[in-house]
Amino acid sequence: MVAAGYLAGLGSEARSAALDSIQEGLDRQSVGLEALQNEAELKLQALTINLAELQARMTRLDALGEHLATMADLGDGEFDFSQPPAVGGPLASDYSVDFSSVDLGSELDSFESRLADREHQLGVLGSLFMNRKLDEQSWLSGQPVAKGWISSGYGWRKDPFTGRRSMHNGIDFASKEGADVLAVAAGVVTWSGRESGYGNMVEVSHGDGVITRYSHNKENLVEPGDLVRKGEP
Repeated sequence: MVAAGYLAGLGSEARSAALDSIQEGLDRQSVGLEALQNEAELKLQALTINLAELQARMTRLDALGEHLATMADLGDGEFDFSQPPAVGGPLASDYSVDFSSVDLGSELDSFESRLADREHQLGVLGSLFMNRKLDEQSWLSGQPVAKGWISSGYGWRKDPFTGRRSMHNGIDFASKEGADVLAVAAGVVTWSGRESGYGNMVEVSHGDGVITRYSHNKENLVEPGDLVRKGEP
């Protein structure tokens, strides 16, 4: 009403100029609004593309989880990495979609929940592998020399010093002079020194009352309290 009254009070040339000015203002507003819409759509498109790329990474993470679960020989259902993608449909392969129809807030919430679930499952898998590795380290296996042979087994034998029949509570390995003596399991050194009848001896505790002794060494390389890994001298 104000603009109409204002225009009515002007001459034809003045009215034409005023209308042109108003139209220019509307055109500028229209251009500005279109620019804002384009900017918003570009940001939305970039966000959607990023979400699709994250989904691709999640898919690879799922494949890794399935592989690790298989390696760990876990029963069906203990670890589930086969849930449907949080971002589905054309987003994973086609970015030229109607972005305005996508509820990104809901998709992001779903993706966040699924990511937290995957982190938890992979964390548990990592703990399982670590425990199994520790079990493998503490499990007695192999022999204390890389290249050698059993020169005297466990059991009754003729004592090499007295010539009498006696019980041999150990296993003798022979190897070249200077060869490393290796721990057959991980543990803590509880003794390192000379012992009557055993010469230079090292005793390693592996837990649960399991102890190994390495006798007749030319030289002891460890001290009580040292940690040794399986296969280390």
